[in-house]
Amino acid sequence: MQRAAGLSVVDKLRMLLDITKTISRSLDLDEVLNLVMDTLDSLIPYDAAGIYLVKCSRPMTEWEGELDETCVFHTEAVRGYDIADLQELRLKMGEGLIGHVALNGKPFISDDVRKEPRYINARARTHSEMVAPIISNNEVIGVFDLESDELNAYTKDDLDVLMLLSSQVAIIIEKVMLHEQLIEKQRLETQLEVARQVQLQLLPPRDPQLEGFEISAYNFPTEEVSGDYYDWVRIYDDQIGVVIADVSGKGVPAALLMAFLRASLRAASHIGYAPHISMSKVNYLLWESIERNQFVTAFYGILDATNRTLAYSNAGHNPPLLMDADGKARFEERGGVPLGMFRDSRYYEYFATIEPGQVLVLYTDGVTEATNPSSEDYGRDRLVDAFRRGRHLSAREMIDFIHNEVITWTEGRGATDDVTFFIVKAL
Repeated sequence: MQRAAGLSVVDKLRMLLDITKTISRSLDLDEVLNLVMDTLDSLIPYDAAGIYLVKCSRPMTEWEGELDETCVFHTEAVRGYDIADLQELRLKMGEGLIGHVALNGKPFISDDVRKEPRYINARARTHSEMVAPIISNNEVIGVFDLESDELNAYTKDDLDVLMLLSSQVAIIIEKVMLHEQLIEKQRLETQLEVARQVQLQLLPPRDPQLEGFEISAYNFPTEEVSGDYYDWVRIYDDQIGVVIADVSGKGVPAALLMAFLRASLRAASHIGYAPHISMSKVNYLLWESIERNQFVTAFYGILDATNRTLAYSNAGHNPPLLMDADGKARFEERGGVPLGMFRDSRYYEYFATIEPGQVLVLYTDGVTEATNPSSEDYGRDRLVDAFRRGRHLSAREMIDFIHNEVITWTEGRGATDDVTFFIVKAL
């Protein structure tokens, strides 16, 4: 304790500058805080010391000094305490001298802790204590705590030096945390890119070829990975299965559920189940496997080129649009509940005839729910009108035409949810 006693304020400031230079070289939070503790006793005498960071379930700015039971102190670096003492110390915001300083953001010196009603005895030999807040962006993120076995151990000059050190530590903690956030962001971006590549491999590499029909599909994701899904499966030379689906949520969880749906539906189609049986089988598998707040809307149909029929089942998905050659349109409203919501959901098979010149449009709700700056939905009526104006185009050109219409409607912002089209045009 005598090492720092003969130092002048200027000497201490010079030493503080050296400490700051040393700790600023590291981007490891544990290393930084332990470096501080290893050099602190040469600057300010202590018999026990600790750095404690505040962990809250919500930002401290939301409660502005009121006691929040969710805020606790995490011991980051300590010296001079018995392990048993620290194991028993479980301070919350506002408790003890440490909690008091963290709550009001002001430093505190106690010349005799026995006279402090807030003091919690975590070390029997302590007689005086000095506590300084660590503040970043006007928010207390932690505290410095120095304890001495002597009475009247700390002065105003000591407190000024500790406050300067705590401000430097706050800057370095913030830098370390920003660096950790950057590393985490890069890690997530790498994972998302891998997920995106995997998902692209799951989508069909090309449009199906079926005599008498022109077919095209495309997905416009709003994030790196999409919760929308489309697929087609060759059943016979003159039959293909067509699927379009929308998984609840976005991002990686939705993409993983989409992959599960793809595998389940493909297995059902290869076995030869009718659309409504396939839906029932997949529904049960999903109900067993996913969280109760997750679900999937899906449309699965079997297109028969010889008979020009579509046998289909709809599990809560947007009703398909069927447009005649003269522009007359109707929505096929028949269907059941989304997949995965109820264990024993029943689905039914419906039939539609697709005559030459007709266009079948399968889509996800990202298109109809796209909004303009006035928060008005694109809606079904605009979708019908757009396809009516573009019905002379090829199936692939129709998709580009409608997508451009949505971009124009939203004044360049695009849809806020994934958009997918699956278009079947009878030649």
